[in-house]
Amino acid sequence: MSKVISIRIPDKLVGQLDDIARETERAKSFHIQKALESYIEQYADLQIALDRLNDTGDEIVSGNDLRKMLDL
Repeated sequence: MSKVISIRIPDKLVGQLDDIARETERAKSFHIQKALESYIEQYADLQIALDRLNDTGDEIVSGNDLRKMLDL
């Protein structure tokens, strides 16, 4: 199932989207959906990284120690 939403996009961005849609022969909505999926995935990765960064109980391993552990 899908929903229709309405958004405002700057003219320059719309022009770029139009170009990409024309070049790929895909609908603008296809590219918007793919871009949003990518953004949400990257946002989730960022949240995980921030959670790990702020976890004071998480062990910190130096680059040198990691190389030793991996026999590099």
